[in-house]
Amino acid sequence: MSVSVLFVCLGNICRSPTAEAVFRGRVQAAGLEDRIRIDSAGTGDWHIGKAPDTRMQRAAARRGYDLAPLRARQVTAADLSAFDYVLAMDNANLNDLRALGDASGHLGLFMDFHPQPPVREVPDPYYGGEAGFDEVLDLVETTSDALLDALRARLG
Repeated sequence: MSVSVLFVCLGNICRSPTAEAVFRGRVQAAGLEDRIRIDSAGTGDWHIGKAPDTRMQRAAARRGYDLAPLRARQVTAADLSAFDYVLAMDNANLNDLRALGDASGHLGLFMDFHPQPPVREVPDPYYGGEAGFDEVLDLVETTSDALLDALRARLG
């Protein structure tokens, strides 16, 4: 048995690639990379083919995550049936995903997996200062740990 997870934000250059990289690191450390498929995408098309935001890359690198190889792509209706979990970073993107069609698996907010969520949505750091990128990492790290626990239980 295997499971697949797609992280989704607006442009796929800040929050969702960070979630992809952090969660991939957690999955590899757990030795489950052959059982959990991970990807990220954006609801918008502005950044297709581009690397993650350089500020996000710098913040992630300070914590040992390499976002440089990742490239933005736009989510498709087919993704809703191709992934077991489609996790949006905020309600606006969740609504955009719902407008694409019906999901065959779990469609919801990433922060729903946080054990004690301080916020319901992962804030978009794009127009803010450097601290916003660290806040994203804090939220993503904690939520990724909880998501991995949930998937371990599903995988048995």
